[in-house]
Amino acid sequence: MSKNIDWSNLGFGYIETDKRFVSNYKDGAWDEGALIDDPMVTMSECACVLQYAQTCFEGLKAYTTEDGRIVCFRPDLNAQRMADTCKRLEMPEFPEDRFVQAVVDTVKANADYVPPFGSGATLYIRPYMFGSNAVIGVKPADEYQFRVFTTPVGPYFKGGAKPIVIRVSDFDRAAPHGTGHIKAGLNYAMSLHAIVDAHDKGYAENMYLDAATRTKVEETGGANFIFITKDGKLVTPKSDSILPSITRRSLMVVAEKYLGMTVEHREVYFDEVKDFAECGLCGTAAVISPVGRIDDHGKEICFPSGMDEMGPVTKKLYDTLTGIQMGKIEAPEGWIKEIK
Repeated sequence: MSKNIDWSNLGFGYIETDKRFVSNYKDGAWDEGALIDDPMVTMSECACVLQYAQTCFEGLKAYTTEDGRIVCFRPDLNAQRMADTCKRLEMPEFPEDRFVQAVVDTVKANADYVPPFGSGATLYIRPYMFGSNAVIGVKPADEYQFRVFTTPVGPYFKGGAKPIVIRVSDFDRAAPHGTGHIKAGLNYAMSLHAIVDAHDKGYAENMYLDAATRTKVEETGGANFIFITKDGKLVTPKSDSILPSITRRSLMVVAEKYLGMTVEHREVYFDEVKDFAECGLCGTAAVISPVGRIDDHGKEICFPSGMDEMGPVTKKLYDTLTGIQMGKIEAPEGWIKEIK
């Protein structure tokens, strides 16, 4: 039975659901894990995560398709990305097949919280891991906890995706050879000041440039950029310090295979940006957020697609990818994981 929730008025916030998955790593091995009722985490005051921020996370969604199935989108890529993150943070990898199974089991256990088709809402899934034992000298933890919780969330944009205004940030998101390419909690902690400052000044997001030369486009705090050229190509920035967005990688396939577009994944210089026809930010939460204007220290870059609605090519990309996710358009093999 579906829960008595006003699906159409859900925000993007945490609502406690019935079950969450927990597995503990101790003496060099992961235990088999279990679904539990208790949402509280108990650990040492000296836990490595609290002292030295040894933690990482993933984000994906489950939703109801048009024909009533509950599915999620490419969870194997989240499993792989968390494994890559764990290697970089000296954390034990949670086996990728077990990661996917934990996601499936947690969603199944909370199936009554999956919003109905057409509501615009989804069940957000948050797998995460942290160093749990006491560590006072600077070193990796010996014990870890891997958890998965779910929470129903409303559409990221109420009333449709209106183009947003962003600014070129004076802050750096990630250093060359740093941790920008992994989904570490510490990346998000250091971006909080920049995003609060941007919001205080009336901007929706920051555009971060590469820290070494400040001439190339990287990403925003939580999304990759996509650009559409005036002759209809999809261009996405390439850098070793950009997080490999699953949405962005999927849009590149959609553009090429479904829409017959030329796709370029390459370094994008900031002085090229004024010549693009459309711009968007892509990620799990919103899929694509159209950008209408970029403020570069008082100089404005206005895209021809304008401030009223998503550009025509971006809209086609958005409609095709969400159509695949919702079961209206046939998906490439392995993209849709059926839960029940």
